[in-house]
Amino acid sequence: NHANDFGATGVSSTMKTLKEARIMYSGNPQCLYAIVYRGGKKIGYAAFGHSRGLSSIMDLEEMKKLVSKLDKECDIVVVSFHGGGEGKSYTHVTGQMENFLGEQRGNVREFAHAAVADVVYGHGPHVTRGMELYKDRLIAYSLGNFATPYRVTLTGISGHAPVLTLETDGEGRFVTGKVNSFIQQRGRGPMTDLSNSVARQIANLSAAD
Repeated sequence: NHANDFGATGVSSTMKTLKEARIMYSGNPQCLYAIVYRGGKKIGYAAFGHSRGLSSIMDLEEMKKLVSKLDKECDIVVVSFHGGGEGKSYTHVTGQMENFLGEQRGNVREFAHAAVADVVYGHGPHVTRGMELYKDRLIAYSLGNFATPYRVTLTGISGHAPVLTLETDGEGRFVTGKVNSFIQQRGRGPMTDLSNSVARQIANLSAAD
């Protein structure tokens, strides 16, 4: 969502740097999707957001066309989205259009259900949200922050930094998974959460929503 903070020059510089580092990316008109090969599988990735210049989380028809294209070409399709309000007041998935700081941030449940990708995961709220199995596919509505030791609030649940590991079958259907709990503190990267409070928070939100 900050891709355009430094205009076209910043976007081209970022893409150049990622290419040189051999890191795949997607989410803007110049690169709508990425395809990687892992473990004998062809995996398609597509990213969406609410900010100008990104593949739009609001344009469900274009999103479905892209996911359908990837589904025909790939064994597994993964969709990432940046959406929803930000902060501790936005832990719940409402099923409604979310607005924050005067801009629309998408109806993330509607988006995720419309995608019907093999894995859908979100970020943006700076806190974790619940997860859902939908048509045997996993949706993680927000994995919060992971490595943001400066410039964002890390107190309480804002410091939750989960890592999600999961297994699908050959068709992308969810088989099993685990929320690995980590917590951040200012000035320090993610540290193991021995109390497993992060996984419990996600479980509680999943049950509530």
